[in-house]
Amino acid sequence: MTNQETTKTGKLIVFSAPSGSGKTTIVRHLLTLKELNLEFSISATSRERRGTEVNGKDYYYLSLQEFKNKIKNDEFLEWEEVYRDNFYGTLKTEVQRIWAMGKNVIFDIDVSGGLRIKRKFPEQTLAIFIKPPSIDELKIRLKNRKTETDDKINMRVAKASAELATAPLFDVIVVNDDLEKALKETQKLVSDFVNS
Repeated sequence: MTNQETTKTGKLIVFSAPSGSGKTTIVRHLLTLKELNLEFSISATSRERRGTEVNGKDYYYLSLQEFKNKIKNDEFLEWEEVYRDNFYGTLKTEVQRIWAMGKNVIFDIDVSGGLRIKRKFPEQTLAIFIKPPSIDELKIRLKNRKTETDDKINMRVAKASAELATAPLFDVIVVNDDLEKALKETQKLVSDFVNS
């Protein structure tokens, strides 16, 4: 994807945040608003499918070798090895698929991936960081999910501190201390951006 190819295409809206900040809830809400003309970017991963996850809906599931081949062939807009041999990334074909539909791309993506997209397409990307009211509140939200062990929660909280340090690199920081307010704020930001 060259910059020339992208000038006649849609916008990119990146949402990044520490786990438990509410970004997925916000992204899901924005996707219901037809006037924003958004389509969700499905990430690729080398990790195993979990539970009821569906290929092409939750993720594009690739073998470790397939993933590495696509890296070598420069098929990713961004990618990262999150844990050893556990890769996640955005395929260039995914963004092209959405733009071919005449829609804007919305990402629910980790901090480093979000910043890579912003660096590649500075004019076309709105990068929004969703910030929890505090680390303590984040810990409470993660515990209330009842989906992870205390060790996993502590790991996520430790990672959150590093992620929060990157917040100033984003275009906008939205503090999610009141979900209704955060939904209204992000809706206005995205609406103004896609209509500019």
